[in-house]
Amino acid sequence: MTNTTAGSVPQVTFRDVTPSQWRTLIAAMAGWMFDSMDFLIYVMAIGRLQQYFGFGPATAGLLATVTLVTAAAGGLAFGVIADKIGRVRTLSLTIVIYSVCSIGAATSQSVLQLAIWRALLGFGMGGEWAAGAVLVTETWPAALRNKATSLMQSTWALGAILAALLASLVFDVLSLGPEAWRWLFALGALPGLLAWWVRRKIEEPEVWRAQRDAGKLTGNPYKILFGKELRRRTLLACALSSLLLFAYWGLFTWLPNILASPVAQGGGGMSIVKSTAFIIPMQLGAFAGYLSFGPLADRFGRRRVFAAFTITAAIIVPVYLRMMTSPYILMALGPVLGFVGHGYWSMLGPLLSELFPTSVRASGQGLGYNSGRLMGAVAPYVMGILASVPNVGIIAALGLTSAFYLGAAALIFAIPDTSHAPLKS
Repeated sequence: MTNTTAGSVPQVTFRDVTPSQWRTLIAAMAGWMFDSMDFLIYVMAIGRLQQYFGFGPATAGLLATVTLVTAAAGGLAFGVIADKIGRVRTLSLTIVIYSVCSIGAATSQSVLQLAIWRALLGFGMGGEWAAGAVLVTETWPAALRNKATSLMQSTWALGAILAALLASLVFDVLSLGPEAWRWLFALGALPGLLAWWVRRKIEEPEVWRAQRDAGKLTGNPYKILFGKELRRRTLLACALSSLLLFAYWGLFTWLPNILASPVAQGGGGMSIVKSTAFIIPMQLGAFAGYLSFGPLADRFGRRRVFAAFTITAAIIVPVYLRMMTSPYILMALGPVLGFVGHGYWSMLGPLLSELFPTSVRASGQGLGYNSGRLMGAVAPYVMGILASVPNVGIIAALGLTSAFYLGAAALIFAIPDTSHAPLKS
């Protein structure tokens, strides 16, 4: 029900949301959850893949980098595609791509084949967010935009938990042998079923259909994005995403492997099962962070809440990394790191969508986020290289991510806060 008082703006609540809007949100949530799962099963399998194929940390980081580079390319390409053919078609297509490529990775007979399949998977993975985030923003009421995208973003944590549970099941509970990683990747094909449901049940946003019917979806979107009116917003969006994604992927790509690495190498010395017991509370903290960001942003202001999250993450990261031999402290800090190290992502979808008009919204959001993904793609490889440098090691290397969190906290105040504002037509 919509509550109004004399002279006030109508206050929209979740009771006012239509079944069609709920289906749209559920589709985007599921797509993002399985996107997370299909990417992170590689993170969970790094140690086993190193043993099976005989490669070192630099190659392990490079494989993650390859996926993130193609994810950036996919986000850029599918952002444009979503503006041209529609958000729903693009969402279902990207889900099919990353599902098929996950089972393809399970058939790999060499590092090169694995790299090719993971590169193709990244292409679909990057495109999924470009379509799904815009779909939610354009469909849901402006007053609920922060909360809806918080719900959508929260499923990344659920996907991470699912990946950790599947890895624990395949590697330790079932003990499927040295090629158990193949079964783990094969399970990544299951999300393909979601694409069929999306195409049957989800409608394109009215605002996009209006632009299509008016013939405004033609031309080169990048000419508009880098034109005089939007250039500053475009560059700020790219810079903010770059700082965040370098910090995020630089840290969280390596964290499960560090927990499972021998103590003599600076790790936690845990098995996959035991490290999963530490990862899941962290991801539960992440889930709470995603869900909390929207309501907190509505209450205290989006930019201030974002700065609080990222500054706190910058403080906690080096503390957490130095406690690898203190399991009780790790268990206590894990949910806190998960909360502040993930929750701010709930802001990025609506922020980027609000910066650009409908005709180039998916292109602008795809460019802003995925130019950052290129920086994030470099991060795992950089950390792997630094880990191989004498007297540096992976712990010290990952501590550098704090500087990027602090940079993002400062940059957010250069971007206008457009919370609850109508989308640019």
